Amino acid sequence: MAGRKKVTIVGGGQTGGIMAYRLAEKNICDIVIKDVEAFAQHHGKALDIYQGSSFAGFETKLTATDDWEATAGSDVVVITSGAPRKPGMTREELLQGNADVVGDYAAKNAIAMSPDAIIIVFANPMDVMCHAALKATGLPRERIIGQGGMLDSSRFRTFIAMETGIAPRDVHAYVLGGHTDATMVPIVSQARVGGIPLESLLSKDKIEAIVKRTMNGGAELVGLYKTGSAFLAPSVATMTMVESILLDQKRLLPCAVKLDGQYGINGVFCGTMVKLGAGGAEQVYEMPVSAEEKTKIVAAAKGTEELKAVIGA
Repeated sequence: MAGRKKVTIVGGGQTGGIMAYRLAEKNICDIVIKDVEAFAQHHGKALDIYQGSSFAGFETKLTATDDWEATAGSDVVVITSGAPRKPGMTREELLQGNADVVGDYAAKNAIAMSPDAIIIVFANPMDVMCHAALKATGLPRERIIGQGGMLDSSRFRTFIAMETGIAPRDVHAYVLGGHTDATMVPIVSQARVGGIPLESLLSKDKIEAIVKRTMNGGAELVGLYKTGSAFLAPSVATMTMVESILLDQKRLLPCAVKLDGQYGINGVFCGTMVKLGAGGAEQVYEMPVSAEEKTKIVAAAKGTEELKAVIGA
């Protein structure tokens, strides 16, 4: 009988903790929270989660550690860690600092301990951080996946559900392109509500308002929280990806992968539809989009390509 699967979450902050909790309740793998000792162990997230296991009904083993060796044998590694911007720091310095954290620190160490792992990049700026992980590890494209499209699509679907009064589960709509408020591309042309085209249900003005709110979704929550950014929906979105990989579900999900000709884009991480299974990004699809939407997707990729140059990826 094969042993339990194992997932490492690099970064034990607010988001990493909710990711661990969400995944623990699914009872499909053991979990390691990798962070500096002062955070991961002092705050006791792993112990706190496990103390709910008797009533929640899961046997998930949770470990909090600052030791990379404890992550050995992971099937999936989720990288949430990143450096905050400091006073006087330029945008380029912040970008390079995060690239160092994601690539040389997290991805390289994770793969050294778990050479067969699939990496999911959560850290921002997500698209270019995927390139940092790729540069540090040299992994094939199917084993490094960015989560941005998952969260953005979840917001898009939620806002459509709120406007139409229809259950979110019956809304099928996706956000491709980049993972910033300027580069994400909500795909209106293919949005469906119970199979009905969105454009036949709502006016153009209402759809434009939904698109605008989707693109501003992160900033809206920062404004509401005041002291931080979203962490609940992002955790659900990311753990959906992890579950599809661990259980080989073959789900078709909006993720960032290194494109190989889709939309005329080559060698750049960009959001599109991806089949996620035990092999990672097992198949990459080019969604039929309008000419305007394709232009925006290409522009998003060009923006990421420019940032690649900054970190030398």
